[in-house]
Amino acid sequence: MSGHSKWANIKRRKAVVDAERGRTFSRLTREIVSAVRGGGPNPEANIRLKAAIEKARAHNLPNETIERAIARGSRAAAGEGYEEVQYEGYGPGGVALLLVASTDNRNRTAADIRHLFAKHGGSLGESGCVAWMFDRRGRVRVDAEGLDSEEALLEAALEAGADDAGVDDEGAFVETAPERVEEVAAALRRRGLAVEGAGVEMVAASRVELEGPDRRRFAALVEALEGHDDVEAVYHNGDLGEEEGEG
Repeated sequence: MSGHSKWANIKRRKAVVDAERGRTFSRLTREIVSAVRGGGPNPEANIRLKAAIEKARAHNLPNETIERAIARGSRAAAGEGYEEVQYEGYGPGGVALLLVASTDNRNRTAADIRHLFAKHGGSLGESGCVAWMFDRRGRVRVDAEGLDSEEALLEAALEAGADDAGVDDEGAFVETAPERVEEVAAALRRRGLAVEGAGVEMVAASRVELEGPDRRRFAALVEALEGHDDVEAVYHNGDLGEEEGEG
């Protein structure tokens, strides 16, 4: 359990992160397409798709758009359109980054990602250069409203059968084994917690603390990568901490 200093600012921080990321309807649509391509069009049998649909609805994506995205994903699974690719590299301060993207043109996307790394003081690496630093973990994102502290979050998580809980730059989360994500999410809902999303994430085994220029350059790199049309997820082991004047 970590991140005590972040708890008091969690709602404000999450709002800022969401604004910086500019989560548009197009990105939500791509997440649904990718989930269908990877696990089929039935959300009851595809946890990743179910989480993507829940997230889309939370951001008021119209049902018609969701249905079109599912149909598009089904066509992609049949060999039409987009494919999922992974990129790895390093950012300012030696922070490791692992990206998941969905593209219909590998060469174009790779060139774009390489340019963004270089522009913001990082470098795109070879396949496998940082993946070993991350583990696949199930994470359920929850609304912190109604929770008094991290201790209350951890108590709820353990009672739901999860392994741990914490706070990161995106907000509060509950962690569990990948195959138990939906089970834990359902248990948290029964406890009255608002589940904002559930799925499998790549979680860094350790963190690299960033300060000063490296912190700002890395934040700019992450923002640029997440703003790219083809990028669906950006995982990293950087700890942005609390900049002077925050909190």
